[in-house]
Amino acid sequence: MSKKIILFFICSTIASGLFSQPVSQFGEGERVVFLGNSITDGGRYHSFIWLYYMTRFPNMNLHILNAGIGGDTAFDMYERLDDDVFSKNPTTLIVTFGMNDSGYQEYNGDDGARFGEEKYRETHKNFKLLEGRLKKLSGTKIVMMGGSPYDGVAKIDGNTALRGKNDVMQRIVAFQKKSAEENNWQFLDLNAPMTTINQKFQANDPGFTICGLDRIHPENDGHMVMAYLFLKEQGLDSNVVADFEVNASDKSVVRSANCEISNIRGNKGTLSFDYLAYSLPYPLDTIPRGWNARKSQADAMKYIPFMEEMNQEVIKVSGLQKGAYKIFIDNEEIGKWSSTDLNKGVNLAAETKTPQYQQALSIMHLNEVRWEIERNFRDYAWIQFGFFQERGLLFANNGASLEALDKETGNNGWLRMHRDNYARMMHQSFRETRQAEMDMIVSKIYEINQPVKRKITLVKI
Repeated sequence: MSKKIILFFICSTIASGLFSQPVSQFGEGERVVFLGNSITDGGRYHSFIWLYYMTRFPNMNLHILNAGIGGDTAFDMYERLDDDVFSKNPTTLIVTFGMNDSGYQEYNGDDGARFGEEKYRETHKNFKLLEGRLKKLSGTKIVMMGGSPYDGVAKIDGNTALRGKNDVMQRIVAFQKKSAEENNWQFLDLNAPMTTINQKFQANDPGFTICGLDRIHPENDGHMVMAYLFLKEQGLDSNVVADFEVNASDKSVVRSANCEISNIRGNKGTLSFDYLAYSLPYPLDTIPRGWNARKSQADAMKYIPFMEEMNQEVIKVSGLQKGAYKIFIDNEEIGKWSSTDLNKGVNLAAETKTPQYQQALSIMHLNEVRWEIERNFRDYAWIQFGFFQERGLLFANNGASLEALDKETGNNGWLRMHRDNYARMMHQSFRETRQAEMDMIVSKIYEINQPVKRKITLVKI
C-alpha cells in the first residue's frame, strides 16, 4: 500500500472521529494545563503543541504547563487537583487518563476479562470523583482527551502483549466522551486514530508501533503524532506559514496570505523582492531524544501529513523565463528549482537552510531546554504526591522529609533516582531560580520569534 493511500485513509479516519466535537484554539493570555500520567509527565506532545503556537502565532501570549505524574490514575489526579493543578490557574484544562487505570499483567492471567471489567468499573468510579470537582470549576474550559493506546498487536521481542487491555482503555475513552457531552466540555480521542496508524503500518511491518517498545510510552514520533492530532482537532490543518505568488513578467503580487511582498525588482534572468511572513515554519527535530530513544520527531512525517496540512510556506513565481533558478534568501543560497517547479509552488518550510527555518530552530532548542527544566518540577511533584502526601509530609521540605525518603531509597529504585533532584528542589530558593530560568527562556522565545523581513532573490542559471 502506497504512503499516499495510507495517509488518505488515516486522514479520513481522523476527520470522521475528531471533528464531531472540536477543541477550540488557544487564545491570547491563556494558561493551558495538561493533566495526565507518565505519557504527559515525561512526554513532549504538549511541548510540540506549544512550539507550533510559538512559531505560528508569534504575538500570542500563551503558556502551556505540564501537570502529568508518572503512574497516576484518575483517583491520583483527583487527590492532587488543588495543590498541583488548580494552583496553576488554568484557563484550559486538558484531562487524560486510562493507561494505569486499566491495569497490567492480570490481563494474561486466568480470568483477564473479569479483571478488565473490574478495572473499568473502578476507573469509572474514580473518574466520577474527578468529574465532580471539575464540574465545580468556574472560568476554565475542560477538555476530555482519550489517551494514546496500548499497542497489543505489534510483534516486539521480549514483550508479551496484554490481551484486551486497549479494549478496556477504549471503553474508558467512551465514558470520557459521554461526560464531555453531558457537561458541555470539549473532547478529542487519540486512541482510535493512533490505533489506526499502527494497524495500517503493521500490515507491512508487524514490529511497527508509535507506542514505544513497552507498548505504552510513545517515543518522539508518537508524541508528534499526538500533537498533530490535537492541532488538527483545533482546526489548524489549513493554517499556512505563508503562501504567495509573484508574477515575474510584470513584477506584481498576484496574491499573498499571512505575509507581505514588496519592492519587486528584476532584470534579465534576475528577480528580487522583500518578503515578510507573519509566522515561522515549524522546525522538526531530527535527533531521537530521551532514554533509549530510537525515533525522532521528524520520523512522524512518514505517518502523518503534517507538512502538507500544517507546515506550508509556499513561494510561487509565475511568468519566469524557462530554465533553472537559484533561490537566495538574505544572500544565502537555499537551493535550485526549475521555472516549472516555481510556477507550481515550492514549500520553503521543507528547506532547513532558510534564515526563517534557522530562526525557528533556535526557538525549538530553547523550548527543549525549557521542557527539561520543567521536568525537574514534575519529578519534584512525583516525590511530593507519590511519596510524601500519604505520609503527611506534603510540601514539608524539611529534615524529616529527607530522612523519610532516605529510609526508603535502598528498596525503591524510583525514589533513589529522584532523590538528588528532590534534595535540590526542596529548597524554595532553588525552585524560584529554576522558575526564573524558565520564565527567561519563554521571554527570549517571544523576543526572537518575531517576523523578520527577508530579501528573496531568484537568479537564472
